[in-house]
Amino acid sequence: MSSDESVISVRNVSKCFYSYDKPHDRLKQAIVPRFQRWAGDQITTYGKEFWALRDVSFDVRKGETVGIVGRNGSGKSTLLQIICGTLTPTLGEIETRGRIAALLELGSGFNPEFTGRENVYLNAAVLGLTRDEVNERFDAIAGFADIGEFLDHPVKTYSSGMAVRLAFAVQAQVDPEILVVDEALSVGDARFQAKCFERLRQLKENGTSILLVTHSSEQVVTHCNRAILLEKSRVEMIGNSRPVVNRYTDILFGREKQSEITSVDKEVEAGSAEATEIPAEDIFLSHDQDVYSTRPGYNQHEYRWGDGAAIMTDFHLSAAGTAYPSSVEPGDDVTLTLAFRFSRQIINPILGFTIKTKEGVTVYGTNSYLLDCQEARDMGGAGARVRARLQFKNRLATGDYFISIGLASREGEEIVPHDRRYDSIHFVVEPTPRLLGLIDLALTMEITR
Repeated sequence: MSSDESVISVRNVSKCFYSYDKPHDRLKQAIVPRFQRWAGDQITTYGKEFWALRDVSFDVRKGETVGIVGRNGSGKSTLLQIICGTLTPTLGEIETRGRIAALLELGSGFNPEFTGRENVYLNAAVLGLTRDEVNERFDAIAGFADIGEFLDHPVKTYSSGMAVRLAFAVQAQVDPEILVVDEALSVGDARFQAKCFERLRQLKENGTSILLVTHSSEQVVTHCNRAILLEKSRVEMIGNSRPVVNRYTDILFGREKQSEITSVDKEVEAGSAEATEIPAEDIFLSHDQDVYSTRPGYNQHEYRWGDGAAIMTDFHLSAAGTAYPSSVEPGDDVTLTLAFRFSRQIINPILGFTIKTKEGVTVYGTNSYLLDCQEARDMGGAGARVRARLQFKNRLATGDYFISIGLASREGEEIVPHDRRYDSIHFVVEPTPRLLGLIDLALTMEITR
């Protein structure tokens, strides 16, 4: 459980690196400025400055899990190294309280010539454990790493996955006050990752503060209390995980374009459509007015962005023939009908569909490209009014779910978003007493004697 006690305080931290055109410039940079400061002269710089971090400030409370996201080169790893003490800031101050365990790079702190067993004792000693304490925890460490006989082989013979298994096992079993993880868990397989996140949950409940750097948006939303977005070496946003991840997605895929999508027509009253049984052929959808947000089930906290070249103007959701149902029964046939309007020619538009849990975990996602939907490739003509019909059988377990819809196109290697409406439709699945988890796999059981 988190508390108001701060265990990491970062105040106005900046970090500058220098690159040099000639080797002797590095020597000059190390010597000359010292004499200039002593003489009171203006400081001369012989290298090119690169500011990896600029004026970064935040706090992490005891027992809190904070995710750090950002594009490559935004300063995430540099920030973690400063917090762990392996780098010193150029400006600003860092204050930490308690033992820090860190997974910054694969095998960092391991001697490749030593065996895994020897490295366990070495790494634990660096973290402040006595040999007797390591002996008490060794079986738990070895069991967590689960690398078998390789524990007595030199680390230089390990795969990257084996190295991170052993490294995480050591760091997680020493019960640190602060645990820092930098993308290390992305190397392990699904089974190992599940075990790691269960251990992170236990550490968090025991009061450990966790800093998690990852490119996985779902991990941030699912496991982190808050998130920090770094962009161009500065803090772009700090707050609850989902809004920060949405902003990160905007920067990553939207290229920070300002949305040109028009707001809902003021003359249309909210909630004008009611839940009634309507035959599919009689469904009316608006193409001229954007009435999407007036429909039952619309989530006013959706995250929407795009360049407005095409927009989603309306939707109709039905289950088992009932329009805009208050809840969906297990096994119901669900139909989502969408209306689009194209303001200009779009080559090979792509329509995407995703269902997520309220925690942000993706249950299912696909798009017209993956489904090889030929009709979608030709729908993007200037002025076109298009209707799309998506159907699926509800196999979801009890709970709240959100549908995200996106219209985009590909220009070379870049995905161009035209209208993305994340978590825009909310629906509820009725109780499913005969299954656990997220989805019904329609399992059958046969027992013979």
